Amino acid sequence: MVSEMFPLRDDNPVSITPVINWLLIFVNVVIFMYQVSLGPRDMQIFVYQYGAIPAVITGEQRLPDALAAVPPMASTFTSMFLHGSWMHLIGNMWFLWIFGNNIEEAMGPLRYLVFYLLSGISASFAHVLFNPASAIPSIGASGAIAGVMGAYVMLYPRAHVLTLIFLGFFIRLIYLPAGLILGFWFLLQVLSGSMGSVSGGQDSGGIAFWAHAGGFVAGVMLVGVFKKRSVRFFNPPHTRIGAYYR
Repeated sequence: MVSEMFPLRDDNPVSITPVINWLLIFVNVVIFMYQVSLGPRDMQIFVYQYGAIPAVITGEQRLPDALAAVPPMASTFTSMFLHGSWMHLIGNMWFLWIFGNNIEEAMGPLRYLVFYLLSGISASFAHVLFNPASAIPSIGASGAIAGVMGAYVMLYPRAHVLTLIFLGFFIRLIYLPAGLILGFWFLLQVLSGSMGSVSGGQDSGGIAFWAHAGGFVAGVMLVGVFKKRSVRFFNPPHTRIGAYYR
């Protein structure tokens, strides 16, 4: 049984320099480096100051004045630039690097930036909707990047993505359609979020599955508003791979 799929690169070239995508990656890295420089205790305080805490956003709880650095609603914006670990950051930035450049090209830089931010904010609200009483800060760019992935599915579902697949003890590289990989990822988020809700009403394992799913849905819904008129839905792949298995 396939336990996990991890995309390595897509075969979907762009004709632009994705400045905004690079800028987003740069800003996320710089902010995380600042987080790390604070030390463990102050980093935790920083996360509570700028993370999205559902119970605070819904008004069920109130942060102490010392931690109330931004209004609760503003935390849905600030939280998407914080990360909990180097692996959390690297994983998110890797997905943004693979899929973001094509979406920036399809939308243009400014529209792409607004789209990215709206997807991240929508993801935070989805997390709050399913976890309204949670006092745990939600942080990370995953929701915004999920929006990028949702847009990618709508625009380039047949693009070839070189994917690392774990089959038990065996590892294989294979080119798969983006729609299959990202659709599987979205289904996994919904199933994982549903299992967490049934077991305890919270996203489990420290992963905000409903934020991921909400960001993805936001991307699917918003892409038609932000893409250029000349860009069609469900574009064919720009290049063709002669052999899918490597």
